[in-house]
Amino acid sequence: MNKISIITVVYNSEKYIRRTIESIVGQDYPAIEYIIIDGKSKDSTMQIVNEYRDRIAVIISEPDKGLYDAMNKGLRLATGDYVLYINSGDALPSPTLMSDIFGNAPADSDVIYGDTHITDEDGNILHNRRHRPPEHLTWRDYKRGMLVCHQSFIAKRTLCDEYDTNYRYAADYDWCLNILLKSRVVTNYGKDISLFMDGGQTKRTIVPGLKERYRIMCKYYGKAKATFWNFILGVKFGWWMIWHKWF
Repeated sequence: MNKISIITVVYNSEKYIRRTIESIVGQDYPAIEYIIIDGKSKDSTMQIVNEYRDRIAVIISEPDKGLYDAMNKGLRLATGDYVLYINSGDALPSPTLMSDIFGNAPADSDVIYGDTHITDEDGNILHNRRHRPPEHLTWRDYKRGMLVCHQSFIAKRTLCDEYDTNYRYAADYDWCLNILLKSRVVTNYGKDISLFMDGGQTKRTIVPGLKERYRIMCKYYGKAKATFWNFILGVKFGWWMIWHKWF
């Protein structure tokens, strides 16, 4: 039976952390190693986390140098065959999810990916994520954007390098691309793997995030292709913002 390390990074999230924890400790799959990395929260986050201490393998609460530094801490502590990040506010959509995934995915899968639904802050499902996963995913597909949400991307731990903390906003894009480059067997689960809470962070960081993503695209695809696809993505995103009044 494959063991999966699920890592939650959290800071001052007393309103949302319980929903996230319960979606993970409520799984019927026995081979889960749950790791919570808290950035020394000042609210009641850790009081809530400690209510579930007997069902959490590792709890760390200490200052960090940002989101990706905290995610690296979790990765270093992970001992599972696979790794999945479900951060505070996000959730797994079903208590049988992990059993369903590992009961059907090929045993030699390097990456298992799926779809994502966006929720509001109360956990109500709003709509599908703007980017949809392709039927067959390769590293080349990411030139069209991050087609698979980071929270719906399960990776074999031995393929996972640490996040490049030189990137403040798009290190997850770089991380997934790096893993896909090394992967031989990439499995489409075909259904939702995560519920992603729309908390507005993407809206506040869209411009610096796009700049970082362009640099990453240049690294993997070359400047000419990166410039072309960045232009296409910009036009599509502009129309999407107008259509959904996302401004």
